[in-house]
Amino acid sequence: MAEQFKPKTFWQRPEGKLGAVVGAAGLAGLGWLIFSNLSTLIALTASAIGLVVLLSVLAGLIYIILDPKFRNLMFYIYKSIMRTITGIFIQIDPIGVLRSYVDDLKSNLRKMDKQIANLRGQMRKLKTIITQNRQTINSNLAMANEAKKQDKRNIMILKSRKAGRMQESNLKLEDLYKKMEIMYRVLVKMFENSEILIEDVEDQVEVKKQERDAINASTSAMKSAMNIIRGKGNKKEMFDQAMEHIADDVGAKVGEMERFMEISSNFMDSVDLQNGVFEEEGLKMLEKWEKEGVSMILGDDKDLLVMQGNSDSATVDLDAPLEKGARGENQYADLFKMYNN
Repeated sequence: MAEQFKPKTFWQRPEGKLGAVVGAAGLAGLGWLIFSNLSTLIALTASAIGLVVLLSVLAGLIYIILDPKFRNLMFYIYKSIMRTITGIFIQIDPIGVLRSYVDDLKSNLRKMDKQIANLRGQMRKLKTIITQNRQTINSNLAMANEAKKQDKRNIMILKSRKAGRMQESNLKLEDLYKKMEIMYRVLVKMFENSEILIEDVEDQVEVKKQERDAINASTSAMKSAMNIIRGKGNKKEMFDQAMEHIADDVGAKVGEMERFMEISSNFMDSVDLQNGVFEEEGLKMLEKWEKEGVSMILGDDKDLLVMQGNSDSATVDLDAPLEKGARGENQYADLFKMYNN
């Protein structure tokens, strides 16, 4: 079931911001015009005819302001003009915006696929290092035990200390591997969910483009204006508002995806497997992400993935292929039920 959403007001949209600037400039210009011609206006009130003209103009302005139908019509025309001007410079068509986000998602998926492959390779190397270290630890402990039996105290102490230092190092590497496991699980899940998201959005865009074309064909500018005067909703505007909600939702998912890719990339760049060290800053960024709220892409799976990554029993199969997640109910379908009536 789709979430209830609150459509953006005109002033919250890009064309509304331009409209606010133009409106403020218009009011400032009107104020300057009245002030610069104040003496002329005062002179008009000296004659009966001039006074009648001024009062008639004032009454007309008051009528326009107080009449909701005329006011709505003027606001509709103003919004249409601002939207046309804004559309010249930036993409404000919600279907066009969605297509741009789909392109971004596809580009991010290609980058994420390479990132997953790189992370998988690093995890294999780290796992090998950890295994070799364990063998070295056991070997040194065995030699220390043998030296103890032969009463070779110096060799026993040397091998015991070497095993201890190696054990301490290995614990850090094992913690590092767990963090890599979390990153790997999250990247794989994001990859799978984003593939579904792309397919769903592409399907919706094509269907809704046809619906909007039908709305445009059946609703002329004059008919829209008459509906505004009569107090009826503008069907095209309502349609675009629903599409804008979807575009905002997809945009937020794209932003989250890119942010985690940046976090994982910075973390991996800070890791030096050869020397078994990594920068604390990259680790802190990952831990901060873990503690943040529910992921828009992962949903409730985020906590599960983090828990599995920190678990000693759940291990990642580095040879498993990337697969699409299970398809659920389309999250956008209910937004458009109003157009099926």
